[in-house]
Amino acid sequence: MAETEALFSLLRQTADPAAAMAIERVVRHGADRALNRINVLAFAAREGLDEEAAIAAFLHAAHLGLFDLSWNVLCPGCGGVLDANATLGTLDRSSYSCTLCAAGYEPTLDEMVEVTFTVNPRVRQIAAHEPDRLPMHEYFRQIFWSSGVDLPDEIEAQLDEIIIEAIELPPGEKALLSLQLPRGFIIVFDPVTHSVQFIDADSEETRERRSLSLVIDAVHAPNETVRLQPGPLRLTLENRTGRRVLPGLFIAGEALHTLIGRRRPFLTAKRLLSNQTFRDIYRTETLNVDQRLKITSLTFLFTDLKGSTRLYERVGDLAAFDLVREHFRVLGDIVAAEAGAIVKTIGDAVMATFPTPERAVAAALRMREAMRSLNAAHGSEDLVLKIGLHEGPCLAVSLNERQDYFGQTVNIASRVQGLAESQAIYATGSVVERPEVSSLLARTGLTPLARRRALRGIDDEVTLYEIP
Repeated sequence: MAETEALFSLLRQTADPAAAMAIERVVRHGADRALNRINVLAFAAREGLDEEAAIAAFLHAAHLGLFDLSWNVLCPGCGGVLDANATLGTLDRSSYSCTLCAAGYEPTLDEMVEVTFTVNPRVRQIAAHEPDRLPMHEYFRQIFWSSGVDLPDEIEAQLDEIIIEAIELPPGEKALLSLQLPRGFIIVFDPVTHSVQFIDADSEETRERRSLSLVIDAVHAPNETVRLQPGPLRLTLENRTGRRVLPGLFIAGEALHTLIGRRRPFLTAKRLLSNQTFRDIYRTETLNVDQRLKITSLTFLFTDLKGSTRLYERVGDLAAFDLVREHFRVLGDIVAAEAGAIVKTIGDAVMATFPTPERAVAAALRMREAMRSLNAAHGSEDLVLKIGLHEGPCLAVSLNERQDYFGQTVNIASRVQGLAESQAIYATGSVVERPEVSSLLARTGLTPLARRRALRGIDDEVTLYEIP
């Protein structure tokens, strides 16, 4: 207990005070399930916290050992967790399949990988630390479905409407269920191994008893859909795994679709990788050198100081260094405030990422104004910033022991910045043409000016927008 008290004390010193207090409250008094796979965005909304402050606080709490991070690969269809990883570096499969949805997916960091936080067992023991002892409805809530599925508090009653029959089957054991198979599409499914058997019972009812067997093992290879007439069914279930399983017969109808169809925002891996606190704390603990993880949409912002060489000649190394360092500090604060992260600095240039184009444009506008304020404070025009923005797909990679990005989107963003003039913001159509960006510019009274320009390495000219 003394160790935990010391960790909470450190958290209050490093994180937003309100967020730290909310975390301490839930650890001390929250229900068990409230401390397993915490959806930080839902937590922030419930506690009235700023999302970025809540994310940073949980990252600090995890770094201190109060929580464990989990990088969960999700099925876009049913919201089930297909794979749970303690680190992003262990997410090394090129494809995942969901047996419940009978679909395969190539993982992306946008909406298919969530990041959740579970209280460390040294801080507080909760039921989910021993998932094989959870009752079926809590196993579904806390283990099978992701934090993005907005489940009701009383999930047991809703599952009872969907489940015809269910059983807890210990390892190595066999069970025989006798039941009345209703008309419709029925799924025999085990949430532990994801073993599945589809039954198409959409035909005329019979009084003759049918038999069906399902072996549950670690492979859970997909089975062909079985066509059976509604009526008496003898179902044999055999558990060939080394752990308890929870097979049940589910009616694939409106009630099931309604249950899993309610979704809520969750913390994606893409958003976390573009979070400055995460990059500062977990600088070398993200991707393995051989990993290439896809992101379908990320916004890149590049800046550079115009005439910095002449600045050093004019005011001297020491004064110029202080100015440039101040410029880096201001840009870093703005990037973090707009939910972005600085990937790296190259000389006097900055490469930053943002989860959405509107946050990147907001940051660019604030950067330009900040440079004007710095120049006014120093009575000069020494800090002249050029900014370029582009959005698109990319790969998250590890380069030089640092999490970085690779791809044509990165190249285009860099070259767009290279075309920018003094104090200009240049952006591509994929940024400016977003409705959220259009609304932002309209609110600030700015009208982007379109122009066709050639980019090195790009065959055709592209339309760029100058934000005056």
